Amino acid sequence: MSKKSVVIWDGNVRDAALSILLAVDKNQAYSNLLLHETIKRHKIEPKDRALLTEMTYGTLQHKMTLDYYLEPFIRGKIDHWVRWLLRLSLYQMHYLTRIPPHAAVNEAVEIAKRRGHKGIASTVNGILRSILRQGVRSTDEITDPIERLSIATSHPNWLVERWVAAYGMATTQAMLEENNVPPIQTVRVNLTKGTVEEAITHLTAEGIKVERSTLIPECLHITGGQAARTAAFGQGLITIQDESSMLPATVMNPQPDWRVLDMCAAPGGKTTHLAEKMNDEGSILALDLHPHKLELIDENTARLGLESIDTAPLDGRKAPEYLAVESFDAVLVDAPCSGLGVMRRKPDIKYTKREEDLESLQAIQLSLLKAATRLLKPGGLLIYSTCTVDKTENEGTVAQFLQDVKKMQLTPLQNLPAALDAKQKDGMLQVFPQDFGSDGFFVAAFRKQA
Repeated sequence: MSKKSVVIWDGNVRDAALSILLAVDKNQAYSNLLLHETIKRHKIEPKDRALLTEMTYGTLQHKMTLDYYLEPFIRGKIDHWVRWLLRLSLYQMHYLTRIPPHAAVNEAVEIAKRRGHKGIASTVNGILRSILRQGVRSTDEITDPIERLSIATSHPNWLVERWVAAYGMATTQAMLEENNVPPIQTVRVNLTKGTVEEAITHLTAEGIKVERSTLIPECLHITGGQAARTAAFGQGLITIQDESSMLPATVMNPQPDWRVLDMCAAPGGKTTHLAEKMNDEGSILALDLHPHKLELIDENTARLGLESIDTAPLDGRKAPEYLAVESFDAVLVDAPCSGLGVMRRKPDIKYTKREEDLESLQAIQLSLLKAATRLLKPGGLLIYSTCTVDKTENEGTVAQFLQDVKKMQLTPLQNLPAALDAKQKDGMLQVFPQDFGSDGFFVAAFRKQA
């Protein structure tokens, strides 16, 4: 994160939220990283932390809808930062019931005075008070169904068109609406250190509200409290990880005597899950293109007390040039992707991704899968996963891979709970955000023929 993206905290939550929004927009900073850095740097209290997060993510998630609501009330040109201030303020007025609308208006006026001058403050006051009097227009006024859904859920028109063509209107609408709902925090219990029951006991004793998952046995849902601040986390009993991203290790189900390769491993959530599945026996080699990212894997490994993981700074596409061919029992390719399944956590993705990005990503995904094939033993298992819901990157990549590499065959996904098993098709599973309240995710399994 660049120094330009550092947010100054003076105790004013709305001012800090505005600074984050401006940094995201101007410097292409990642909202989740900038939020985390701001909260950590300034040791922001839980109450303010929750409000800062809600206002920042909420304003980003509903940006296009907010612009649609604001448009009739804006006359002439306004500064870029003023538009973001109006979006932030209208988000509070329209979506946050516990904040009195007049309080949001008054705070916006004060911020406008501090950052601008009395004339700007007067403009902000006039626009917001007009909205208070008149209300906002309905998206039902938009006649085109794709455009209406695009504006109502604040997703780019091209993305809505693409998903409607792939999945139909009902599935797409449910997905777009779910993308604007805050995600549930989930954690994975480290079964090499304790049982699920013991983890629940420890977390409950520290004031964390927790529920067992009905899908992944070692997954817990956190419904209250900050799991990352607990002794259970610090001592390596749990790892914060979305439930969907627990699927690769679940379906691989690696055995303790296996040699496993994780080709795109950082920050190590799936790598450490694999090690825990293997009872920290056998061996795992974790690769990442960027050496500094391997430090995150090492940190996670140390916290969890795992010893079966080695790391190497290596581009997975070039791995066969450095590693013995046909030497791994299983390979995980958690490939670089568009990330369209994690928009609830990274709402800025909606506005920065372009349609042409998806085509270029497929070439990288195919290169990784082909490299993995060379490293896999005959009869070995290859797991391909992404955190996207796009058919080109998922089923499209699988189809092209099978066409290019005849010795690889899709194989049914194993070890899935019944609810997920019913959704898999021909060795592939697409999870949508609305299915189980987790991230959008895709996983496929291949077996190498002798």
